[in-house]
Amino acid sequence: MRIRQEDVELVRERSRIEEVVGEHVTLKQAGVGSMKGLCPFHDERTPSFHVRPPVGLWHCFGCSEGGDVISFVQKIDHLTFVEAVERLANRIGHTLRYEDDGGKGPVRRDQVGQRQRLVEANRVAAEFFAEQLATSPDGLAGRTFLSQRDFDREAAAHFGVGFSPRSGEALLRYLRGKAFTDDEVVAAGLAGRGQRGLYDRFRGRLMWPIRDLTGDVVGFGARRLFDDDRIEAKYLNTSDTALYKKSQVLYGVDLAKREIGRTRQVVVVEGYTDVMACHLAGVQTAVATCGTAFGADHIRIVRRLLGDDSKFGGEVVFTFDGDAAGQKAALRAFEEDQRFVAQTFIAVAADGMDPCELRHARGNEAVRSLVSARQPLFEFAIRSTLAQVDLDTAEGRIQGLRAAAPVVARIRDSALRPEYARRLAGWLGMEVEPVVRAVTGAARSLSQGSDGGRQGGGAADRNGGQPGHQGGYGDRRPDDQLPAPSLPRPDPRDPVARVEREALECMLQVPQLVPRADADALGENAFEVPAYRAVHHAILAAGGMATAQEVGPQAWAEAVRAEAPETIKHLVTELVVGSLPVDGDVALDRYVTGVVLRIAELDLTRTIGILKSRVQRAQPDGPDTGALFADLLAAEQRKISLRERIHPSI
Repeated sequence: MRIRQEDVELVRERSRIEEVVGEHVTLKQAGVGSMKGLCPFHDERTPSFHVRPPVGLWHCFGCSEGGDVISFVQKIDHLTFVEAVERLANRIGHTLRYEDDGGKGPVRRDQVGQRQRLVEANRVAAEFFAEQLATSPDGLAGRTFLSQRDFDREAAAHFGVGFSPRSGEALLRYLRGKAFTDDEVVAAGLAGRGQRGLYDRFRGRLMWPIRDLTGDVVGFGARRLFDDDRIEAKYLNTSDTALYKKSQVLYGVDLAKREIGRTRQVVVVEGYTDVMACHLAGVQTAVATCGTAFGADHIRIVRRLLGDDSKFGGEVVFTFDGDAAGQKAALRAFEEDQRFVAQTFIAVAADGMDPCELRHARGNEAVRSLVSARQPLFEFAIRSTLAQVDLDTAEGRIQGLRAAAPVVARIRDSALRPEYARRLAGWLGMEVEPVVRAVTGAARSLSQGSDGGRQGGGAADRNGGQPGHQGGYGDRRPDDQLPAPSLPRPDPRDPVARVEREALECMLQVPQLVPRADADALGENAFEVPAYRAVHHAILAAGGMATAQEVGPQAWAEAVRAEAPETIKHLVTELVVGSLPVDGDVALDRYVTGVVLRIAELDLTRTIGILKSRVQRAQPDGPDTGALFADLLAAEQRKISLRERIHPSI
């Protein structure tokens, strides 16, 4: 079955290629009848992607890709030819006709392309959720949540906010009534398969539809509302589907794209309500990531929207909470800064409030002021580095220089780097010349592939390389971003690696026996071995023990594999199928509890070491010394309690 050729030609002729491409690429005039911009199909700094509207063709002189408007839609949205034509036909309001491959005349088309069916399922689900928020009794919890944050019904409708019923099958029944098959509902990420059959993926939660650049609903973000929600994670997102890849979407981009193109500014916030608050306050360039760190794929989207192809590439403003996690996220953003031509900034409220809290407490003007008072991300990164040392001592200033010089050295703009070297000298209270010399040396080391002076140690074996090796999954990329090449295989002789492996085997194979409170209390860096840390992050991304204890073992393993980067999928499989060293329910229960508590003990031991180091550096009569001693004592007591709970055989 195929689309009639005359319909294909009509769609091709009536679809304005500059408008279709312009939804993904910021185009500029480049001579008579030609436009250009950054290619959306490969990473580049200077525009080599050309569009000629009069002839309806595009071509990239960098990667040699090219074609007509249909081929562009195929490539940009990963569609088949038929699906691309169907999307364009829908865009121009044309009804397509189909015929069999033998050309014997029109035939009935029972279903459109699979992708379009999934898009339609998500669209219908979004409408259903919005209606539930507006009218259902349980939806009152969602309406109250929004009202308490100064979002009225009009705001909810503008952003398409909805509510997922608590029953567990309401959406499923509704979509079945709309002629969607169970396979389509599952493929769209709206339902899951358990031991008892299908169930709604989202239950009793406030729902935000996540749209792509074209405005299609491709997934959802869901916020916990009820204390008895069996899934304790505050936010859930659609799992990766044919439509939705969390590392490749930005919430609010469909609403922000035109203003981003006009002002050449992007404001990156942390949550859905922050996007709402910014837009309602007049900062209509705000977008947010969806349950993952701001990474390379997000940068490609932002660069295309900004037309980030010259020394006047616009600006990217990151807003993060003022707590430790927010600072960590900001420094991760600095790591990716060098991919931008645009200037990068950070905006953090003095009292640590996010844009949603700021708008609620002080009004719209406070949100606008937060963005306008942004500071360069370079400065924030350098000051955050210096805040970790004691600049009141000579030793601390030297440590500060050694830590901050590589940060300054990584500033891409060679004209800006000396200025920040001079500022660093002022912040350190040192002469300019030795600071400039240190920055120059760090820049030379970076250009030669060095890590800027970071030294390795006893953990070299765990990282799978020599001291200083950063090829593994280390502290610098703590979420789901894995560097190439593949992670080194953990050393089985390492006792830390052995207990970490055993704990992950338990979490993946017998999650119902894992002490949930202890497992959920493990932080992002509780696992020291890079490969095992990556697996733990995949477990957290899949919903942690709350989800693991709810779904069946096959669904749980598949969920973790879906969240795992390609480089560790094989390791997840290995951990799932590996044999546990004990038999019998009682012995297994003790074993599982023991190895998980052992991970908690190792994590706490590292924390105690850090606290002891701080106590040793503290002034005897310093204002923070008492608090440090109290923290150290509390940590030691927690460690004693953990040891009492660990089985003697572990």
